[in-house]
Amino acid sequence: MSAGTVAESTRSRLLTTALRLFSEHGVEGTSLQMIADELGVTKAAVYYHFKTKDEITEAVAQPALAELEDILDAAAAQRTRGAQIDHALAGFVDLVVRHRALVALFNSDPGVVRAIDRTLQGAENFKLRMLSLLVGPDADTSARLTVDVLLAGLALAGGSPDNTDIDDDTLRERLIEIGRRLLGRRRPRS
Repeated sequence: MSAGTVAESTRSRLLTTALRLFSEHGVEGTSLQMIADELGVTKAAVYYHFKTKDEITEAVAQPALAELEDILDAAAAQRTRGAQIDHALAGFVDLVVRHRALVALFNSDPGVVRAIDRTLQGAENFKLRMLSLLVGPDADTSARLTVDVLLAGLALAGGSPDNTDIDDDTLRERLIEIGRRLLGRRRPRS
């Protein structure tokens, strides 16, 4: 294995371990030493990849945020309004389901929220893009509130520790169904 491959493997394991420890102890309750100990490496090895815990937190969140950007871009490229809505909703739900642990942290840990805010600084606000895709650019107050409830509700339900017993396919199906109902969308034809 080349040095670059080993470093990338260590970095990947470090991020997986950090996410698990953040889930157990919160960002503030997880130290760089705890991450190093869990990996069986020195703290210096952790510093080789990341200088601060904030950098680790941002790196843990970054892949999901990049996926979200891709989902919104793909939804905006759909030809019809209905297809845009369906793609944005299904993509968001799929992201929530695939990243349950991160979504749970986002819902409950201010350290992750700060990291995500830093990561998104200067980028177009995903919530504004989602609002435009789901209810149009000139949404009234009721439509804006519906999207707020929809996004927060889907994320809370998908990341809730109370729902870990629900398999991914069932959770995905139910969350999309609920989202369609909140948006006043009819069930798709079979």
